[in-house]
Amino acid sequence: MGKKIALFVNNLKENAPELAQNIKDELSKRGNQVDTFTIEEESKAVPSGKWDIAICLGGDGTVLYIARIMAPLGVPILPVNFGTMGFIAEVEKDNWLDVYLKWERGEVTLSRRCMLDILVERGCKTINKNICLNDAVISYTEIAKLIMLDVHLEPDSKEKLQDTNTILGSYRCDGLVVATPTGSTAYSLAAGGPILDPEMEALILNPICPFALSSRPLVLQARQTIVITVADKQRSGVLLTIDGQNTFPLECGDKIYVKQAPFSAQLIFNGRYAYYSALRKKLFWSPSLTEGDRNA
Repeated sequence: MGKKIALFVNNLKENAPELAQNIKDELSKRGNQVDTFTIEEESKAVPSGKWDIAICLGGDGTVLYIARIMAPLGVPILPVNFGTMGFIAEVEKDNWLDVYLKWERGEVTLSRRCMLDILVERGCKTINKNICLNDAVISYTEIAKLIMLDVHLEPDSKEKLQDTNTILGSYRCDGLVVATPTGSTAYSLAAGGPILDPEMEALILNPICPFALSSRPLVLQARQTIVITVADKQRSGVLLTIDGQNTFPLECGDKIYVKQAPFSAQLIFNGRYAYYSALRKKLFWSPSLTEGDRNA
């Protein structure tokens, strides 16, 4: 029986539309139903329907966008890389059919990635909800200004009868990143955070350029809820940014609740250790890399 396939194409990527047509022709020839959706800078449309798989052509940013759509539906994603880094979009353009056929035969193990569930509360009223695969970032809308954020941890529901909130303290910094293990190689890494195995269930709390040198990145258990309060008397506008793509303005006193989402992003890869191969190549860890590897 044929599969129902959602094919997402980032038309801003060179040669992506041509490959999309080839993919649609090949999969349709095999008896599958393929519906194509284009992703452009102003595209906000969310397709409806029940899909067996989503194939996306683009870079890591495209995968982040698709994950926010497909992860809540439990639809696995085959990410074909048209970007520069390829930490998430790992499948190469000339290898997509081999990987797809392995998935169809049940020969690949899905890489299940922790996602974040973000809620913004203002005056005891929920004013914004979001999910993300990489990170949630709180920062000033202006460059090079310190922000003050108060942070504490809430225990999960099983622990609430025994434990109370754990106060981590007040952060004076350029911003604060809460990242997933998948997002550990994104903004958090640039801010000096650790690299985690992408299939771990954990949260990274990482201050950006903190005023105090003792403010270091923390790796927390995923079952905890991080509560961030925008302190009073900020000198400028404060912004919440989701996966580097969606933004929401914050005010003094707002509380941002960040926890593990009740679902995971399911990514299809060449193999379990493809992520570490990408790290080695993209971060130039191996002295034996050829020039061709460095340009990959």
